[in-house]
Amino acid sequence: MELVIGNKKYSSWSFRPWLLIKAAGIPFTEKLILIRQADSAAKIGRYSPAGRVPVLRDGRVTVWESLAICEHLAEKFPSKRLWPSDPAAKAEARSVSHEMHAGFAALRQKLPCHFLARYRNFKAPADAQADIDRVLGIWKTARRKWGKGGPFLFGRFSVADAMYAPVVFRFLAYGVPADAVSRAYMRTIESLPASREWVAAARAEKAVITAYENIAAR
Repeated sequence: MELVIGNKKYSSWSFRPWLLIKAAGIPFTEKLILIRQADSAAKIGRYSPAGRVPVLRDGRVTVWESLAICEHLAEKFPSKRLWPSDPAAKAEARSVSHEMHAGFAALRQKLPCHFLARYRNFKAPADAQADIDRVLGIWKTARRKWGKGGPFLFGRFSVADAMYAPVVFRFLAYGVPADAVSRAYMRTIESLPASREWVAAARAEKAVITAYENIAAR
């Protein structure tokens, strides 16, 4: 399998399936295409009918969109248990994963993803703060209801953790205040070997997208 991704410094969408496939120990190769370059659209278009990354190429099968890729991996590798086994937990994990994929527009717009930045004195606008509060509520509820079997949202690492992992780095970048349960969960995601590998690669990237830099200073 080959996973086509964007810049590791900025690409939250790419991080999700990359983290899942890494954490699950599934063999793959990666191809990184820098986004927002003059030739980005042409390069991405060779892999994605939607013209976006990430894209998973699995033999004759092509899957695009982060959550669709995660679903494909969960179906192809059932022994990896990438969804919770309990039906109620699985339903909730799927629901919050789809909520992340489809929603939180203000959070995405007002707190652009940056895996390396650490801004000071950032105050989220009201609409973004509402999204932040919802995310923290999701984390606390999942940990309380389903987290007894491990440090992740539903105990074991799952698709839901992959979907919310970029938000962890958003909150770290912008210094978002969080409750004790959420802070512990953020430390869990940040300390994953795969997360550390991604961040180290992001530090080595030379490409800079000005629109994603110095957000908190504006």
